[in-house]
Amino acid sequence: MSYTEIQGEKVPIRMWADPAGVEDVAMAQLRNVATLPWIKGLAVMPDVHFGKGATVGSVIAMKDAVCPAAVGVDIGCGMTAVKSSLTANDLPGDLSGLRSRIEAAIPVGRGMHGEPVDTGRVYGFGNTVSPAGWDDFWDRFDLVADEVKFRRERALQQMGTLGSGNHFVEVCLDEDGAVWLMLHSGSRNIGKELADHHIGIARDLEHNQGLVDRDLAVFLAETPEMSAYRNDLFWAQEYAKYNRAVMMGLLQEVLRGQFRKARVTFGEVISCHHNYVAEERYDGMDLLVTRKGAIRAGSGDYGIIPGSMGTGSYIVRGLGNEKSFNSASHGAGRRMSRNAAKKRFSTQDLEEQTRGVECRKDSGVVDEIPGAYKPIEQVIQAQTDLVEVVAKLKQVVCVKG
Repeated sequence: MSYTEIQGEKVPIRMWADPAGVEDVAMAQLRNVATLPWIKGLAVMPDVHFGKGATVGSVIAMKDAVCPAAVGVDIGCGMTAVKSSLTANDLPGDLSGLRSRIEAAIPVGRGMHGEPVDTGRVYGFGNTVSPAGWDDFWDRFDLVADEVKFRRERALQQMGTLGSGNHFVEVCLDEDGAVWLMLHSGSRNIGKELADHHIGIARDLEHNQGLVDRDLAVFLAETPEMSAYRNDLFWAQEYAKYNRAVMMGLLQEVLRGQFRKARVTFGEVISCHHNYVAEERYDGMDLLVTRKGAIRAGSGDYGIIPGSMGTGSYIVRGLGNEKSFNSASHGAGRRMSRNAAKKRFSTQDLEEQTRGVECRKDSGVVDEIPGAYKPIEQVIQAQTDLVEVVAKLKQVVCVKG
């Protein structure tokens, strides 16, 4: 599908979504973003929907400015996946035991580890985590905003934990029967607290007082406020990456422990943020590109585009389309709010829509029912000029927060 271009006030709004299918409040947000004085480009992904300030599923490129609300409050939220040497034939008929072992190894919801994950184990997780890098990362916590420094111990204990909402850990099968591990999480509450702190500061800055929406407040280059935000932003993005790396290591340990006879091995880990800021160059300009509910899809970049908890997901490779600022969607995208889903669907609906998946089927996750999300196949089909499909996965175990 080629994109549709709608003229915005400062820049065209390039849409890989059908404008007629985008909710009015989301379209209004896109038009608001296109009025920002610093904006140089706006790309809209097929999973776009209403968010705080800026839509989820939008890519915003600005010169010498960044909008914290266009990053999302779960800074660095993203996906990690890896292919294993196991096949469907290795899995037991009853997967409830495997799900229980995963839930025991990785705290879910608001849970945390009783003690911080042993760094010696982190180094052995097969990820690119060096002792020097790990120690330097935590040393830099002393430089984040004073208002959140008291959260250090909690941040340490939440490292390697899932969180709640739409975060998940899955065991999947590809179309050849190979077993994959996949998970979705972010910077836990520490990233949200840093985001909320800086959004509050930005809203009060003088240059933001005339904006159409105060939630679109920005920081400007070469100001103390921008320097402080960038420091905390990039630290939180790194926290999220480490968090997923540690969880993936714990998940791999679970499989190695359960399938000792198979001597499980793993391929190269794929990891991608989908709420973050990157410094990139387009049309001869150095820009700050925020992806809120979008992944980088530069030429050859591997990415993960998940569906809902009963429908499956895709491993993709970017095609490097600069019209989208080398971006693609981050998932299926919600088509109704959590409250609307709870009112419309029952636990019986959840059981029917997740048949064949070992997962929670209680009222606490009805808001995550597949019917509350857009069809993932349509989302993939809408961006064939942004990514190519490498593998299609179907979950057999899904652990929710």
